[in-house]
Amino acid sequence: MKYEKLLPRFLDYVRVNTRSDENSTTTPSTHTQVEFAQKLAKELEAIGVQDIHYIESNGYLIGTIPATTAKNVRKIGFLAHMDTADFNAEGINPQILENYDGKSVIQLGETEFTLDPAEFPNLKNYAGQTLIHTDGTTLLGSDDKSGVAEIMTLADYLINIKPDFEHGEIRIGFGPDEEIGVGADKFDVPDFNVDFAYTVDGGPLGELEYETFSAAGATIEFQGKNVHPGTAKNTMVNAIQLAIDFHNALPEAERAELTEGREGFYHLQKFDGTVENATTSYLIRDHDDQIFTDRKAFMQQIADKMNAELGSERVKLILKDQYYNMAQIIQKDMSIIELAKEAMENLGITPKIEPVRGGTDGSKISFMGLPTPNLFAGGENMHGRYEFVSLQSMEKAVDTLLEILKLNNKVEK
Repeated sequence: MKYEKLLPRFLDYVRVNTRSDENSTTTPSTHTQVEFAQKLAKELEAIGVQDIHYIESNGYLIGTIPATTAKNVRKIGFLAHMDTADFNAEGINPQILENYDGKSVIQLGETEFTLDPAEFPNLKNYAGQTLIHTDGTTLLGSDDKSGVAEIMTLADYLINIKPDFEHGEIRIGFGPDEEIGVGADKFDVPDFNVDFAYTVDGGPLGELEYETFSAAGATIEFQGKNVHPGTAKNTMVNAIQLAIDFHNALPEAERAELTEGREGFYHLQKFDGTVENATTSYLIRDHDDQIFTDRKAFMQQIADKMNAELGSERVKLILKDQYYNMAQIIQKDMSIIELAKEAMENLGITPKIEPVRGGTDGSKISFMGLPTPNLFAGGENMHGRYEFVSLQSMEKAVDTLLEILKLNNKVEK
């Protein structure tokens, strides 16, 4: 194995339940993330990383790999998140399949679930590789324990295996709550103190992303009037029906499951209600700033129109922006994209530069003044029981980080 500790590291990390909790009011949202940060801090110390510190106010664990070059080169940061998504993460039991043939159906533990190339054609890309997948009862946690393991392996390699590898100062950071969209809200850019950074939080081999959705969340509260259904005519107001009417007023074709590429959407993600009260929540997403603004305005128009027809304020729309398309920042200086692109090409990796149909911590951090595009970490089928990752993709992620450092060392400020 190229990096002998990479796989055992990853297996160790994913077995720790670090699922975040969107209903929590603490930072991090779950104490298991604090415990995981403490575990990582001990490992960083054993490796020899310097200036290791956990920031209680934002839940980030930060460390420094000192420069080994006398050149005045740019300081680079690498970031990954510790939490996993909203799916069962208790009792994760990773399965290892060596030398996958690229065509067989993979049984997920003893469950009825499988990874079938007919359903997941990307499996065909992994012939001859070692796959780590779930036992069908949990997610895997490659998002983003792969990134954590890759950055940790990078630190170990630079300090203990190739200490003569020339590079500028490197800062590494492991943060909380990315999956619930608040992890980077309190990120401390001055403390991190680098010229640019990358999140190592992408998917399959070659992903290089600097364009994300702009995102907002919408909560709609519907106030009904509950009377006996036998005498309901012209009196009852059914809050559930109001919620249905609101949803039906949205463009039918602009749902997440019917869009792709740069197409935005309205995504109904929660519906709860009775005749008296109902609540729905939506994700609003678009890559285009004007269309993003128009989407929010359109939802307000629907609410206003319904209230006018009802003769009272029975539909209350609460909108909250979540993050913005970081392309607005990155496109001002594409050198860090070209740097990562060249690094991949030097390694025989074809860069896949496509808009993210989602967001990363880098979306928020970029708007804080630190350009932070996203690099592949290797995982596929994120956030559920069908998640898997290739060991070889993870190794190439570490290779890519090393090549970025190598190329960066050629150009002084």
